[in-house]
Amino acid sequence: MSETLTRRQLFVLITALMATGIGQSLVFAILAPLGREVDLAEVQITSIIALSALIFAIASPYWGRLSDKVGRKPVILIGLIGYTVGTLLFTSVFMAGLTGVLSGLALYSVLLLTRCSQAVVMSATSPSTTAYAADSTSTSERTAAMAKLGTANSLGMILGPAVSGALATLGLLAPLYFAGALSAAAAVLVWRALPGIPAPQRQSHGRPKRMRFLDPRIRRFALTAIGLFTGFSAIQQTLGFQLQDQLELTGVETAQYTGAALMVSAVFTFVIQVTAMQRLKLPPHIFVRTGLAFMALGSLLIASFSNFWMLALGMALMGTGLGLSMPAITAGASIAVSPEEQGGAAGVISACPAVGFVSGPIIGGLLYPLAPFGPALFSAVVFSGTIAILFGTSKR
Repeated sequence: MSETLTRRQLFVLITALMATGIGQSLVFAILAPLGREVDLAEVQITSIIALSALIFAIASPYWGRLSDKVGRKPVILIGLIGYTVGTLLFTSVFMAGLTGVLSGLALYSVLLLTRCSQAVVMSATSPSTTAYAADSTSTSERTAAMAKLGTANSLGMILGPAVSGALATLGLLAPLYFAGALSAAAAVLVWRALPGIPAPQRQSHGRPKRMRFLDPRIRRFALTAIGLFTGFSAIQQTLGFQLQDQLELTGVETAQYTGAALMVSAVFTFVIQVTAMQRLKLPPHIFVRTGLAFMALGSLLIASFSNFWMLALGMALMGTGLGLSMPAITAGASIAVSPEEQGGAAGVISACPAVGFVSGPIIGGLLYPLAPFGPALFSAVVFSGTIAILFGTSKR
C-alpha cells in the first residue's frame, strides 16, 4: 500500500469529485424551470431529487464495501461512467417531454426511474475516491488530504451554477449535456492517469461491525447533519420557483438567477472552509451551533426577500453556516469513535446529506403552493429546533 498521495493522484481524484459536484449543482439550478417547462407540479419536481437522494444514501455504503474487495479505481470508474450514461438518459427524457412525446404521469414516472437508476451507480464515486485517498496517505497526512477532497465539492458547487447560467442561454438542456460530457472526460482521466492500487488486505476474517445512525456515540452528530440538510434542501430545491414567481422571470432567467444564488452560497462555504475552519481552534459543538444560527438567520431573509441582493445575502449566510457546521460535525463524529471505527463513522456522516435531501425537497414542494415563503420558514424552524436540541445534549 502506498503511503504517499502524489500530486498527480490528488489532481485526478479532485477532478473526479469536481465533475460530479458540478453536474449535481447544474441539476439543482436547472431542474425547477425545466420541470415547469414540461408542466410538472412543484412537488413532482422536488420529489425527483428527494427519492433519488434516498437511493443514493442506501447505495453508497455498498459501493464502499465493494471497493474493499475489487479495488478503488474500478469503482470510481463505474460511478463516473454511470453518471455519464444516467445524465444523458435523464436529459433525453426531458427532451421527450419538451417535444410532447411524453407528458403527465408517464413523463414524471420515467424521469423518476431514470434519476433513481442514475443515483444507484453514481453513488460509487464518492466513497471509493475517499477510500483511495485514505489508502494512499499516512495517518499524519490523512486530515489534510481529506480536507482537499472536501473543497472539491465546494468548488464544483461554485463552478456548476456559473456554467449553468452561461449555458442556459443555449437552451435549458444544454447544461445537462455539458454535465454528461464533463463526467465522461473525468472517467477518461481516471482510466488513463490514476494508478491502480491493490484492494486492501483484511486484517481479520470476522465481518466488521456496521456503524449505525443511532449509535449513541455519533447519534447527535448524525441527526444534526440530517436536520441541517433537511432545512438546506427545502430552500435549495424551491429556490427556482420562488425566484421565478417573485421576480417574474423567464425559464432561462430563472436558471441563471438560481445558479447565481447557489454560487454565492458555495463561495461562502468554500471561503469558510479554507479560512476559519483551519485557523480557529474551537470545540466542534461551538462551530455547529454558530453555523446553524447563521443558517436560521439566512432562512428568514430568504423567506422575505424582495430583490435578488437580499436573497444573495440570505444565501451567503446559509453558505457561511454550512461551512462552519459540516466540517465540525465530521470532526466531532471522528473524535467520538475509536481508530478502528473511523471508516464506519465517516460512512454514516457522508450519507446524512442524502438523507436530508429525502424529506427536505418533498416538504418544501408541498409547502410552496400553499405559501411561497413556507419552505424557508420551515427551514428556519428546523435550524432553530436543532440548536435547541443540541443545547439539551452533553458537550464533546
